Amino acid sequence: MKAIREPTRSRSGSIRWLLSHALAIALAVIVLPGLNPAWSQTDYSRPVDVAPSEESIGEGYVTPDVQRPLATSIGRQLFDLGLLAVALGLAAWIVLRRRSRWAALVLTVSCLAYFGFYREGCICPIGSIQNVTTALVDPSYAIPYFVIGIFMLPLVAALFFGRVFCGGVCALGAIQELVLLKPIEVPPKVDRVLGSLKWIYLAAAIVFAVLPAVSRDFIICRFDPFVGFFRFTGPFHMLLLGGAFLVLGIFVGRPYCRYLCPYGALLSVFSRYAWKSVSITPDRELDCGLCDQACPYGAIEEMRAVRTSCLACARCFRSCPVHRSCETPAADVTQEAA
Repeated sequence: MKAIREPTRSRSGSIRWLLSHALAIALAVIVLPGLNPAWSQTDYSRPVDVAPSEESIGEGYVTPDVQRPLATSIGRQLFDLGLLAVALGLAAWIVLRRRSRWAALVLTVSCLAYFGFYREGCICPIGSIQNVTTALVDPSYAIPYFVIGIFMLPLVAALFFGRVFCGGVCALGAIQELVLLKPIEVPPKVDRVLGSLKWIYLAAAIVFAVLPAVSRDFIICRFDPFVGFFRFTGPFHMLLLGGAFLVLGIFVGRPYCRYLCPYGALLSVFSRYAWKSVSITPDRELDCGLCDQACPYGAIEEMRAVRTSCLACARCFRSCPVHRSCETPAADVTQEAA
């Protein structure tokens, strides 16, 4: 009888056999521990009691310095809160009592320099919306009183004096105020439609802030269009977005403030009930219409300032014959009258 020879595997067949068995073993190693979590748990024991020192490592090894961000001191926090309160009070005095466009510009530049570039946009009530919201729904999320103060101060000021925070204190508003060179009028219907976007943005920010911690997202801070300029760094797409807002802001008055700022939505609600807000000429209304033409924000209707929309920039005072004469030297007023 002929001996029956066992079939031999070809080289390619052997490789396939090895690969299939290796794959089966790999799947077993990966999947089986997941089916029973107890299988994947192992007791951990630290092999040493202390970390190795520079002497034990040898070879001239030097432990590198650990870089940690310095926490803001209590003194600095109190100083910033006090400065914010002073700036708000000064803005209210300039706009409601002094009625000076030039003084408002000086305050705008000063606040942009400090709150914007020096403090790198960190004194920001706009971003604090989500911090406060998260703290209200998540007991494990604690925020300092410093942040609560930053969030509340402009709202309290709006309840008394209108949107004076927008006028010259907010760094985001200040940088847009200074680039507005050739303002064009936005049609009222378009302005109202675009103005509703800030409410949608506010609602989205609140929704993302109340999500569980694993999926929570602070979109206001992440998509701040100007913080990259304040810090001289940032993702390219955000710098591009901020640049686009500034270019648009040359022609359209404060596009971010009017159409996207979620904190502006809150300020408009509080300013509706303001104890005292911007008025053009409270003692004698001229109804000449020059203030309406001077306002680039659509905040004057029927020759009166709309307190929910007025950003307290004092541009209308500069165009008003009454207030302009108050800021002009007597000789110039006589010459203009002649």
